[in-house]
Amino acid sequence: MNNKLVFMFSGQGSQYVGMGKELFENYPAAAEILNQAQQILNFDLQKLMFTGPEVELNNTKNTQPAIYTVSAMIAAVLAEKGIEPAAVAGHSLGEYSALHAAEVFSFADGLKLVRKRGELMDQADPDGRGTMAAVIGLEDKIVESVLAEVEGICQVANYNSPGQVVISGEVAAVKTAEKILAEKGAKRVIPLQVSGAFHSALMKPAKAELKKAIEATEFKDAKLPLVANVTADYVSTSSEIKAALIKQLDNSVRWVESIKCLKSAAYQDYVEVGPGRVLKGLMRRIDRSLNAYNVEDEKSLNKTLKKLS
Repeated sequence: MNNKLVFMFSGQGSQYVGMGKELFENYPAAAEILNQAQQILNFDLQKLMFTGPEVELNNTKNTQPAIYTVSAMIAAVLAEKGIEPAAVAGHSLGEYSALHAAEVFSFADGLKLVRKRGELMDQADPDGRGTMAAVIGLEDKIVESVLAEVEGICQVANYNSPGQVVISGEVAAVKTAEKILAEKGAKRVIPLQVSGAFHSALMKPAKAELKKAIEATEFKDAKLPLVANVTADYVSTSSEIKAALIKQLDNSVRWVESIKCLKSAAYQDYVEVGPGRVLKGLMRRIDRSLNAYNVEDEKSLNKTLKKLS
């Protein structure tokens, strides 16, 4: 086992129709995970993942269990190939996949939690009060100072890479911030097609119910070093993991600091486990001295296995 290998798990926005299909058809370990998910959920996840429709897959209540399941399928295939992580982290939703990998909870319990989280986030903003936008090419401090002056709810949701943050909040406040940030020299400000203002105070209505669901789920202490989104530091006991996960819903994902935390412990190799290559792309901008790979299908699996062997 590579004792400096980190699995980083994909978050929302990485999903696409057809994800997981190749692995399901070629690896019994992947098929077993998806079959288990099919028995637990009250809808046909396999059909949604493999054939869509895309608009349904992109609804957060469906996206979350879909990405969580695909990530577990990939991790199971990698384990069969003798590739297991020495440490884990996950981006937003991906933190639940990281917790499953660290044996904090069972696959089934994690799946029920992410389905509940998706439903609660979907219900948290029924009137479409919230939105999000990516801001590219400005220092974090400049973005933070602009948001502090904007009237209404508007905060940094994700610190994704140097010069790339995502802001989240009320539509009017985000639109005002977009205009000011462009004037301040942002290279691009991109409105995101999302169904709510994730990682902002607008998620507070969902927080109490999510807290109940998390508190009612059995969590164990982490079996692997695990870096939490909200602290950008290691969490290990079941109680501190639960607290970090509850807080994560309406607070920032500190991804850049999380990677720096792992680098400081000399972790050198990072594999994005899940659909897409978003986190692998962010790694290039965070620190080019670290090795970043991804596994989402047969081709990327073989390529990464070759690199890691």
